[in-house]
Amino acid sequence: MKNPGIFSKKVCGLALAGMILLLLFACHAMKQEPIHPVAVVPGAEYIGMESCALCHAATVKDFKFARHAKLTVTLPDGQEVLGCESCHGAGSLHMAAGGGKGKAIINPGENPATCYQCHPEVQAFFSLQYHHPTGEQGITCNDCHSPHGENIMLPKGTLMGQQSAPCDQCHQEQSKPFVFEHEALREGCTMCHSHHGSINDKLLVASDANLCLRCHAEVMGDQIELGGGSHNSRLAQGPCWSSGCHTAIHGSNINAHLRY
Repeated sequence: MKNPGIFSKKVCGLALAGMILLLLFACHAMKQEPIHPVAVVPGAEYIGMESCALCHAATVKDFKFARHAKLTVTLPDGQEVLGCESCHGAGSLHMAAGGGKGKAIINPGENPATCYQCHPEVQAFFSLQYHHPTGEQGITCNDCHSPHGENIMLPKGTLMGQQSAPCDQCHQEQSKPFVFEHEALREGCTMCHSHHGSINDKLLVASDANLCLRCHAEVMGDQIELGGGSHNSRLAQGPCWSSGCHTAIHGSNINAHLRY
């Protein structure tokens, strides 16, 4: 612990290793599942977003302001597909069948494969050892994202300022108010967690005290100072949240030092 710079070197090393690993997973995913230019419904023709609006008026009204609405895909024959059919596939057969869930239409809300066509890097994260069970246990991208909403990063109906709103839906115990809060939660769960997948347990962006030192490191000479006292010997015992010190990492109702 005589050289505090070892922490920053270790963080850089872990980050580089993680990036290389993700690149390898992404290349593997693309070889296994070729990226198609658009969702395909065999035998169907493209009818345009205005035709979709005849039955899905409310969805299309909001969707016009979404980033996905601006997605334009050019087919091999030069035809351009804009909006709904870029993700759901050509809609003529669906419309001829009178609509209805699952009738001659692709529903990315049931299978994330369509999302992976444009987001192979996210699929790579889901291939890591620790990952959110998307595509498993009935969980899909739509459980955390609003593909038709103006802000795709938030589930429908949540406030713009709630950075952790997608996480709060399932992790209510961790996101509830505490008497003594962990200020990092104000910035959102992704300050500490890699939300799609990670090489670390609990989806952490780092597996040791480097996670905490990104915000809390105060170097005084050859000492790691935290809270006005040296932590050199304490950091050697293990991660801050598992070495018997700050176990209430999300917040505490009884102790200002985040302890139970």
